[in-house]
Amino acid sequence: MKYTTTYDVGERKRDGGINEDSVAVAVFEHGHRDGLGGRKRRPETDDGRGASAPANRHVAAFALADGAGGHDAGDAASYVASTVACEHLTTAAIRAARTDAEAFGVNAGQSFGSPPDAAQIRASVEEAVVAAHRDVLRYARESGTYALTTIVAGVVVDDRLHYGWVGDSRAYVLNGARRELARLTKDHAVVEQLNDADRIDDVEALVHPRSNEITRALGGSGETDPETATVEVDTRSVPLYAEDVLLVTSDGLIDAQTNAPALYERYTGSGRDDAVAERIREASVTDAEIRDRLFAADSLDAAAADLIDLANDRGGKDNLSLILLKDGSLPATPTEGGLPVRAVDPDEPIEDRQTVVVSEE
Repeated sequence: MKYTTTYDVGERKRDGGINEDSVAVAVFEHGHRDGLGGRKRRPETDDGRGASAPANRHVAAFALADGAGGHDAGDAASYVASTVACEHLTTAAIRAARTDAEAFGVNAGQSFGSPPDAAQIRASVEEAVVAAHRDVLRYARESGTYALTTIVAGVVVDDRLHYGWVGDSRAYVLNGARRELARLTKDHAVVEQLNDADRIDDVEALVHPRSNEITRALGGSGETDPETATVEVDTRSVPLYAEDVLLVTSDGLIDAQTNAPALYERYTGSGRDDAVAERIREASVTDAEIRDRLFAADSLDAAAADLIDLANDRGGKDNLSLILLKDGSLPATPTEGGLPVRAVDPDEPIEDRQTVVVSEE
């Protein structure tokens, strides 16, 4: 398994701004006997011992959080959320791995119990995010601040990704064999709601003046009881393949442009002119462009650097952070038929969002 993380304050905030994003990743690698399921390492993930080296089991836990700007303690909220969630999920990931002794040809009886199923792992993801929510609230109470953050968190166990999210940070998966990018999350954001309700079109969604408003977040004020507080967490499980790259990102990647309000007024004032629409698309970081940049990159590090540069070239409006992960020892992408539907909303257009909280109403 290979992964990289990176984060940047954003071009607009480089002079005196602070980065309120936070990332956390933990990887557990386990080797035994002739390898996991009898598989061998693929040449592209070879460690120098040759293609006949046994395939180790890799499990990973990750969390990315984007503190809400404009509030007292967004940076602290994202730090607390990412570390607490990853701590809980690391335990869940290793537990899922160690209970599946048969994958290494070991009959361990009932000493380890049965491996958790997908629903149980998703429940662990939800529990980890709720635990992070409560710890952010504890911090808010102790510090007398108002602390809010988004989060995307999950675990990779064998050939499945189990994940959950709150807010408008995103996860994607690119399949290099098919050159297909699937968006795995749906923003908890005002613009997402307006677009779903057909109250704005796809181009308006790219530059809408309410793109900084989210409808769900972790944390809040110290007035909320952290012992009983909860938050609604959307969770899913999807298959992964050797040719997949998992991308987790804050909205700073996709909401990079600084002239969005002017473009919105120009577009709506022109009667939604096609030429203005094309200008907006060119100024935005779209899912199609993310796909092409990931596909063209020589390595995860190069892809991360290229995406940071892309966002900053388009304006660098906000902090941006990335996690990129790939496990070349997983089963190969099926050569026949289509991939399973992994996108959270397969018919959804490409859009941008950012970070201020409003009520669900």
